[in-house]
Amino acid sequence: MMAGTMSHRFADQLVRCECCPRKCGVNRLEGRTGFCRIGADVLVSYAGLHFGEEPPISGTRGSGTIFFAGCNLRCVFCQNHQISQDFRPDRMTVLTTDGLAAEMLRLAESGAHNINLVSPSHVIFQAADAIVAARDKGLSIPIVYNSNGYDSVDALRQIRGLVEVYLPDIKYLSNDLAQRYSDAADYAETIPGVLREMLDQVGHLELDENGIARRGLLVRHLVLPGCVDDSRRCLAFLAELSPATCVSIMSQYSPQHRAARHPEINRPLSVREYDEVTDYAIELGLENAFIQELDSRDRYLPDFDLDRPFE
Repeated sequence: MMAGTMSHRFADQLVRCECCPRKCGVNRLEGRTGFCRIGADVLVSYAGLHFGEEPPISGTRGSGTIFFAGCNLRCVFCQNHQISQDFRPDRMTVLTTDGLAAEMLRLAESGAHNINLVSPSHVIFQAADAIVAARDKGLSIPIVYNSNGYDSVDALRQIRGLVEVYLPDIKYLSNDLAQRYSDAADYAETIPGVLREMLDQVGHLELDENGIARRGLLVRHLVLPGCVDDSRRCLAFLAELSPATCVSIMSQYSPQHRAARHPEINRPLSVREYDEVTDYAIELGLENAFIQELDSRDRYLPDFDLDRPFE
């Protein structure tokens, strides 16, 4: 599909793009790109069954993940930097919204428990059109919106009813850390409204009889070395949002990408740091929490130069 030929329900939102908090204002239908470097079509780096998500997401048959190239953050420690920041368009699959819908249907036919849109914040409107098209053709499994949390509340309100499961990060509640490590000086003031909107749309996490997520909010927090105080602030906010909030407290931090430029985070997370954070979650009454073993940092690093990046 050539730029300017989109005719779906959300296409007009790309004429002056404000799909994320950066509000670049570029006309993506004319091929222009903003911070995310993605135009009207989407670039997909990988689409397949994934078994490394939280148990209610991966289940026994796998989550039908679609990894989008580009990102509206610049995390210096990003484990997906091969596709989020350093991507080569010639190594990606270019999909129209109809093509994206076809991928969703293919993954459903392969047995996926859900369609898991990974890093969709900068392509939220293209993804929304694809969801509508796939639903029209019979897609019935839940849609998982798996984001970094740096979303536009207005954009989320526009797609209300299209997503069953929200799976956002809460990376920071410190704008200083957010600016230093993700080039997002307003992340800490943005994420509370995002999580409130997501919870309002889908409620708390609900599982089916097999323990698979069918609806609700599951929030992820990656514990960074040397940032335990900010992790505590993040968990305290989730407890304030609701003690019933389901949270995944991740220990898989590994100093990837450009982390070496920041000596304070150029090391693995310690057992003591992770235990402090998980103990604090218990103190707050956040009983719906997933925790990881510290060796997870070795098991969950993908290599997107491979055809099967998670093997």
